[in-house]
Amino acid sequence: MTALSDEGLLDISGQTLEYRMIGPRPHEAPTLVLLHDGLGCVAMWGDFADKLARETGAGVFVYSRAGYGRSSPAALPRPVSYMHDEALSVLPKLLTAIGFRRGLLIGHDDGASIATIYAGNVEDHRVRGLVLITPHFFIEDAGIAAVAAAAEAYVTTDLRDRLARYHADVDNAFHGWNGVWLDPAFRKWDIAEELAYIRVPILIVQGEADPYRTARQIEVARQECYCPVEVALLPGLKDLPQREAPERALATVAGFVNRLLRDHHEGDLAAHAA
Repeated sequence: MTALSDEGLLDISGQTLEYRMIGPRPHEAPTLVLLHDGLGCVAMWGDFADKLARETGAGVFVYSRAGYGRSSPAALPRPVSYMHDEALSVLPKLLTAIGFRRGLLIGHDDGASIATIYAGNVEDHRVRGLVLITPHFFIEDAGIAAVAAAAEAYVTTDLRDRLARYHADVDNAFHGWNGVWLDPAFRKWDIAEELAYIRVPILIVQGEADPYRTARQIEVARQECYCPVEVALLPGLKDLPQREAPERALATVAGFVNRLLRDHHEGDLAAHAA
């Protein structure tokens, strides 16, 4: 187990991953592990992580996956299985390394899918709930079209320069995400079946104007899940609720977290036998 500083680097599976730790450490309070989107990183969460720690009293652990932020580059091209690889090979080691004891996984976009894969495959009593912000459980035409539009914008607009402010190797970050999404084999990617094996409460947060996914993602989650599923479909928002309407997104996420950790005592170590 690593003694966590406020920020630093972790060596996981031969990768160097940057992180931030806000608030109490895992041995002191529940921990909220934030999993970023397909072009995200530690810095792109902004102050959402800090406010989440303040509103819940939990520790918040944020990290950049390989290929993003200040973490080591990813090997390209990424395989179609990259989210399964992250969920089943990297994330378990990371949770062990930080001394994770109990808390929630909070994922955005790709991060939400990674959290879903983990919870649907790993029986981990420490994970007491999931917050899935704009998740994708299967591929939709709208998503592929939006990713293709991003590829065009990367070479014709200032998108590359804007992303370069956050990523040490911006081309590795962008092409690692964009390339696999535009791989024809990726159209068959589907994790809907894994939803049926999740045994903890889920909150899904999605913008009504999300260009990457439709409400069908929510419908499938409700059909497949046996666990409680809450949905916050936010009017006027697209694919970045925590940045487009930070106070609304914060209230939604923190409210769910507090109901689990406080009202239902899911943050207590004694709540579940090890």
